[in-house]
Amino acid sequence: MWSPKVAAAVLAFIGATDAWQPPTYSGWNLVWTDTFAGNGGTSPNQGNWNIITGNLNVNAEQETYSSSTANVQLSGGSTLQLVPWRDSSKGTSTFGGWTSGRLESKYTFTPQAGRVTRLEAAIRFGSNAQANKQGIWPAFWMLGDSLRQPGGSWPNCGEIDIMETVDGQATGHGTLHCDVFPGGICNEGNGIGGPVNIANVNDWHAWRVEIDRTPSSWQSETLTWSLDGTNYFQITGSRIGNQNVWNNIAHSPLFFILNVAVGGNWPGNPNSATLDGYGSMMEVGYVAQYST
Repeated sequence: MWSPKVAAAVLAFIGATDAWQPPTYSGWNLVWTDTFAGNGGTSPNQGNWNIITGNLNVNAEQETYSSSTANVQLSGGSTLQLVPWRDSSKGTSTFGGWTSGRLESKYTFTPQAGRVTRLEAAIRFGSNAQANKQGIWPAFWMLGDSLRQPGGSWPNCGEIDIMETVDGQATGHGTLHCDVFPGGICNEGNGIGGPVNIANVNDWHAWRVEIDRTPSSWQSETLTWSLDGTNYFQITGSRIGNQNVWNNIAHSPLFFILNVAVGGNWPGNPNSATLDGYGSMMEVGYVAQYST
């Protein structure tokens, strides 16, 4: 568990108004980051990110992902904004009634043996009230890079959801997906996860997962989720209980994903009160990977 001093430092950082940079942590090396610098209304660095387009046909979601800067843009204040909009050419309560944004990192990383890998982002949500966010589903997560290779499959590739929240609720969810669908070790399609209350839900918060490979046995290795420096959920290798499955999760290349989905099996569809635009966006200050 992080000390109150560390948690306070994280909160002080994310409340700052100067240019975004990932925090410096004693004992940690910053390995990779994107701080989303650039002119407002332009696309993020496409050397770092694939901008996903189209209907992915997953989870009964409604959105069509777009590369338009209306959906995926730099703010001009060193942040990324992923903004869902109603598609006026289609019905808003049917599949395809929304456009939104999704980025997947070209960068991949492999958690190293004998080290702790920290994956972190500063995120805030648009200011619309919860009553106006039915169906809005922002997320910061990772997939195993094997999914992008010939023969790759989900959930065998491993999926680590660092942060998801639905319908504007003040609850964040950290979840692990693995093994086979349906059922399997990770109880797919639900996964293994834990919730956390989000105080001041539309303020900036630091979301993190650490992959600890310092123990001498894989069974003692851990995934630990935290919000603003306070741990709230952990999974050990021994809980997974299968070395090949654990290797796919914690010993293999991963890549980052940032997206705002709309509708789907979990949040349900938008309703007549759901508002689009910046009030329902996800804004990201930085994404960073650290290592001990």
